[in-house]
Parts: sequence; structure tokens; C-alpha cells
Amino acid sequence: MELPKVDVKKILYATDLSENARYAFAYAVSLADLYKASITFIHVLSEIPDLLDKNVIGYISEERWEEIKSQNVTEAREAIIGKRRDHLAIKDALHQFSENLKESREGEGFVTDDIIVVRGNPVEEILKYCEEKNCDLIVMGTHGHGTLADVMMGSTARRVLRRSTKPVLVVRLPEEES
Repeated sequence: MELPKVDVKKILYATDLSENARYAFAYAVSLADLYKASITFIHVLSEIPDLLDKNVIGYISEERWEEIKSQNVTEAREAIIGKRRDHLAIKDALHQFSENLKESREGEGFVTDDIIVVRGNPVEEILKYCEEKNCDLIVMGTHGHGTLADVMMGSTARRVLRRSTKPVLVVRLPEEES
């Protein structure tokens, strides 16, 4: 029996900017180095579904809900990128992260093909850009704990894995680091 040749030239690295995503990035870089592949970063700013908005407004006023959402977006933005604006700032931060890593890793060069920051459904956007960029592999992290954020990330990874026509490497954060 002859095995098919595995040829990875473009890797889509999906990140939620978490520690686990950084851990998964090590795998993306290692594979890029091994196959001499380029990496496209994607970060999706998920939107809160209208149904959730309607449900929450049943408990608190619409004005208060908008205030809470705005406050959380501002806090997240400040934590990640230091008070700069939305997509471009996250894109700049990912670019700087990529450049810093390239400089710090001797002999393990990789090419950053593109950095994509979009708003939408994470699963849909990851799959869409995987096809648009003609990527050969998706690399992303997952957690495996019980918190809501972990369940959502795990859910995203599972749905990407289930729906992708390309291979998906899902990297779990080791227990001692989680």
C-alpha cells in the first residue's frame, strides 16, 4: 500500500488570543518550518446573537445591556491591545507577535502570509478563509475544562473539525498548564 504524499504549503492558524491559542501556535510554527509553509493568522471577533440580546433584555433594560456589552468590549480591547481601535489594533498586535517570534527563534523561520481579523461567527469565518486562502491545514487550540468560555472554544473547534474539508489539528493545552 502506498501512502499519499502530504504537502502542506499554507497553514491557517485560528486564534482567540488565549494562552491555549499561543500554545497551539507552537505547533503551527513547527509544521510551517517542517513543510516550509506559510501561516495565515485569523482572529474572529464573535458577535452576540440577537436571540441572546432579546433574552437578556427580558431580565434587564436594553439600555443597561448595551452599557454592559460596551464596557466588556472596551475592557477586552484594552487588555489585548491597550486602548487602540478594533480590528486594526488586533491585527497590529498579531503582526508584532509574529515578528517577535520570528526574531527570537533561531533557524525556525516561517512566513506570515496574511493576518485576518474579522467580526462574525468564528466557525463560518474560519472555514470561509480556509477556502479563500487555499489553506492545506487549520491549526487551532481547545481547552477541555468546564467554564463557559472553554465550552465555547471547544465547541468552535469541534464544529470546525466536523465541517472542514481540510485537515484540522486541534491542540489541547497540557493539564499542568491549564
